[in-house]
Amino acid sequence: MSSPFSARAVLFDLDGTLADTAPDLAAAVNLMRLQRQLPLVPYEQLRPHASAGARGLLAAGFHITPEDTDFEAMRLEFLANYAAAICEHSRLFAGIAELLQTLTTRQIPWGIVTNKAARFTLPLVPLLGLQQSGCIISGDTTEHAKPHPEPLFEAARQLQVAPADCCYLGDDLRDIQAAHAAGMHSIAVTWGYCGQSEPQQWQADLLLHHPTDLYALLA
Repeated sequence: MSSPFSARAVLFDLDGTLADTAPDLAAAVNLMRLQRQLPLVPYEQLRPHASAGARGLLAAGFHITPEDTDFEAMRLEFLANYAAAICEHSRLFAGIAELLQTLTTRQIPWGIVTNKAARFTLPLVPLLGLQQSGCIISGDTTEHAKPHPEPLFEAARQLQVAPADCCYLGDDLRDIQAAHAAGMHSIAVTWGYCGQSEPQQWQADLLLHHPTDLYALLA
């Protein structure tokens, strides 16, 4: 495969790739525990589950799954907590702002493709300073979410770039699976949450350990 930077556009996952949103996601879980007079779960135990959304965080915080009768009510409670404090401690990862500015300066279109629902994505993006994104594809923008390729196809359509001319960066196996299914260059990043598996095992086209690694390739 040719270098990802023969690509004409760069697409990013949001949580764990562009932004460290785990502190606010973990806080939404621990608020639920606090209200139940339960001890807080250490942040380090919750952080790896941040990319898995409510399902992963509730499993880590309460050992509850969607099959449990209380799951839906707890999911809604978790989401309400998160919406009420969506960007208290969330920040762009070090080097991301400079990388995005470089893409903008080089006139390389970039966009966001996330499984986070639009009601969270759309208010969060400007709070993180990401409003220059050429497209924002949320988990409910299309009929299917990642690892289905449809969100990546929609992003390519909005940027007016062929999927084969895009690369996609993500910190979760589903991101790499979606990129492969869409025929895009796949780039796994190790600075995010990465779930329960090692990025080296995902068969991505490229593995990055810091956003500046991408900047160096562009330079």
